[in-house]
Amino acid sequence: MAYKIHFGTDGWRGVIAEEYTFDNVRRCSQGFAQYMIETGNKGKWIIIGHDKRFGSEDFALAAAEVLAGNDLNVYLTDAATPTPVISYSVVHKKAAGAINITASHNPPTDNGFKVRNFTGGAIDPEGLIKIEKNIPESMDDVKRMPAAEAFEKGKIIKFDPAP
Repeated sequence: MAYKIHFGTDGWRGVIAEEYTFDNVRRCSQGFAQYMIETGNKGKWIIIGHDKRFGSEDFALAAAEVLAGNDLNVYLTDAATPTPVISYSVVHKKAAGAINITASHNPPTDNGFKVRNFTGGAIDPEGLIKIEKNIPESMDDVKRMPAAEAFEKGKIIKFDPAP
């Protein structure tokens, strides 16, 4: 049985290489993608950013592959980016939402999966519950498009988020 992911205020956090793994980030991404589709955002753009923690850039790319596999388009930051800049980018790019790979103030051994809505703000508690319920128990239920293919098809585009 897969690790049970529980969302807190802005998303999910865990210890890197324990509960915070590539598979669990992909499962969270599938739950978020399904939520975006259910709320009328299929085919729209999502911002994905990350901080400088160990593996954050790779975790962000893993999330982008899942969103691309679910027919969502991704603007992927080209460098570590603070959460307020991710929120600004959502509004500036008219995106449907965002994922930020960061554990904020938590210890450096942790990482996180923070989600944002179309205003760049926090997703309401009911939305977080829906995302959490959409997280599949198995990787068999996670859709992915390999990064090389997604970049080639324009499903993932790297961008400089500096205002």
